[in-house]
Parts: sequence; structure tokens; C-alpha cells
Amino acid sequence: MPSRYGPWWRIYALFKSWQCSGLWAEIEAGLQSKADEQGKLGWDLAVDSTTARAHVHAAGARRDSFERVDGEPADHALGRSRGGFSTKVHLARDGYLQSVSFTFTAGQAWDAPQLTEVLRRIGARPPRTRPNRVMADKAYSSQSIREHLRRRGIKTTIPVKDDQVKHRKARGHRGGRPPAFDAEIYKVRHAVERCFNALKHKRGVATRYDVAIDDAIHPVAIGPRRTGR
Repeated sequence: MPSRYGPWWRIYALFKSWQCSGLWAEIEAGLQSKADEQGKLGWDLAVDSTTARAHVHAAGARRDSFERVDGEPADHALGRSRGGFSTKVHLARDGYLQSVSFTFTAGQAWDAPQLTEVLRRIGARPPRTRPNRVMADKAYSSQSIREHLRRRGIKTTIPVKDDQVKHRKARGHRGGRPPAFDAEIYKVRHAVERCFNALKHKRGVATRYDVAIDDAIHPVAIGPRRTGR
């Protein structure tokens, strides 16, 4: 860190105070609201997740640290998956290549159960907090997800898993009709993949070094708005 900024711990304390006061969340909500007012926030959202490997320095948090920081999960969003010691970022992005909502879990967490939490965290101020459509890959293909989105009046563009197709056909007419799926609309889902590609160019996202997950929030919240064009 350049010496003109002073001691490193002062900079850390400043950023930490911003996080604890909710400043990053306010910035994110403000950017979303401004974009929505200007008609530059799309409400057809692409949802997916990516895994960030965790450095050994990310371990070793105090046992009671999750109690000292509001919103910090007990596991600090750290776990072990096939990729090793890792954190998973679940993110929703619109067609204008803006990050709309995100959440963190341990690396071994499944994608589908996090969809409702990602949608709940949409930070744009009223009147809009509900998307028109959700596009996601086969990992999110479940009856519970489709019913949840249907109840909220949200259209879905999610391909059906091969085993689900097989089971439906095996039941004959009792299997019902297959869920509607538009392959052309689904192509727009690449926006979230481009977002992850841009985020992985950031050192703090490609590899997690922060002990507390709340310290890793701001690059994901603010970063995608300036990258991924």
C-alpha cells in the first residue's frame, strides 16, 4: 500500500466502518435505483454461481467473530467442495450487465436452494424489487423453484434436467406437460457468465483472502458495474 495513505490498519478500519454502517449496501441500492430510473436496469435476470478458492489466510477467525459482526454467518461462508477450501458466490445479473443481487455460501452449498435468497436481496428501492423473468441453468430445475417463481408472477427460463424428462415420460399422461422453455431467451443467460469472468480478474474475488465474508462484499457489489462490458 502506498505510504501516502498512512498505516494499513487505518485504511482497513475505514473500510470496515463503511461495511458495518451499511454504506456498501446503500451505494449498491443507490446505483440500482438510479439505473432503474434511467431505464438502464433490466429485469430479466440471469442467475448462477461461481466458486472462489480460499487462501489459507482466510481461515483462523475468532470463534465468536460471527457474533461480533452483524450478518456474518457462523461458517464465514467457507467450506470444502471438489475444488478444495472455497467460498461460493451466487449472483443475479441483468441484460445491461449490471450485478443486481448476490449472496455468499460455503463452497459445498448447492445452487438451487440459494435462488430465493438471491432474489430476496435485490437492493433496488421500491417500486421495483421483483424481476420479470429468471434465467438459470439445469442446476435450478426443480418443481419447488418453478412454483415459487410462479406464485410471485415471475416467468422462468430454466432447462429441464435429463432425468426429469425421463421420469415425466415414464409416467405417461400423468407426467403432465413439460415446462415451457425458450432457447432464444436462454441465450441471454451468458450475461452472468461474463460477469463472473470479469470478477475473476479481481485478486480478492479469484482467491479469497479475507477472514470475514463481509470484508469481501464490496468488490462483488461495486465491481461488476465497471467491468464485463
